[in-house]
Amino acid sequence: MADILEQSKELRKIWGGFQGARVLLTANNYRVFDYLKKQKAAAGLAKDIGADKRATEILLDALTGLGLLKKQKAQYKNSSLASQFLVSGSPYYQGDIIRHADTLWQNWSGLDNVVKTGKPHHVSHDHRAFILGMHNLAVLKADKVLKAVGLKGVKEALDLGGGPGTYTIEMAKKGISVTIFDTPETIEIAKEVIKKSGVKNINFLQGDFLADDFGRDYDLIFISQILHAYSEDDNIMVLKKCRNALNKNGRIVIQEFFIDKDRTHPVQAALFSINMLANTSGGRCYSPEEVKRWYLKTGFRKIQKQLLADSVLISAEK
Repeated sequence: MADILEQSKELRKIWGGFQGARVLLTANNYRVFDYLKKQKAAAGLAKDIGADKRATEILLDALTGLGLLKKQKAQYKNSSLASQFLVSGSPYYQGDIIRHADTLWQNWSGLDNVVKTGKPHHVSHDHRAFILGMHNLAVLKADKVLKAVGLKGVKEALDLGGGPGTYTIEMAKKGISVTIFDTPETIEIAKEVIKKSGVKNINFLQGDFLADDFGRDYDLIFISQILHAYSEDDNIMVLKKCRNALNKNGRIVIQEFFIDKDRTHPVQAALFSINMLANTSGGRCYSPEEVKRWYLKTGFRKIQKQLLADSVLISAEK
């Protein structure tokens, strides 16, 4: 019986995993952590956020149990974890990506029908939260990633599908002339992020990278966490265009979530493929072996891969 109970706990972790996530998503939506930089009672917070007192108190107790708040004599205050990552304006703020996760919650809720039809389930999409959420994630690791990419000898670079411009900024800080390419609505958000950074040497190119030209004569094209949103055929077409956009000695570096050859591990990557199933018409996580095939098919050579935490860099030369 003890073994059965232990085994059932593992199953419960899976089916009950939504509970803590939903508490955090709701607290973030109400910007609870912005109000709890200093101690406050549940009644005072409820008034601040326009919520029910009983419901607020129960929510705060759950957040305390999760380690996101501290409670002392019916007063609540952010834990160090919340202070570092969940307060607006903090250097490593993660609230935008959590707000995007709330959008994903809505879209994942249609997974039954997605599996039946093979078509994505779009209930809502907050594009600004998504793009700023990409900045939340990239700011945690941009330095390490670009160090692994290697920027020696790079004078002209293209950040393809560069989103908020986090990697663009870091490259430009090193004196590289960088072009960021993305959709018009994304470029507008990137301009805000880049303006706040005060960094120069950045060019903006807007369009659809499945249809439009990328420019020419780049030493480096960097593609971070983009190809998982598209089909294999689309990605091969993008790589062909990249090869044409590089100068004769140019190279390309793709950053993607690492998934093994059989596409089952790490589990987080396998679950991210579900995210692409729910939100795109052709995307999923691709293994380094699949990306290598694309490179060879489009004429690239000297292919290398490098593991970095939960991601992998796959580089090649023209």
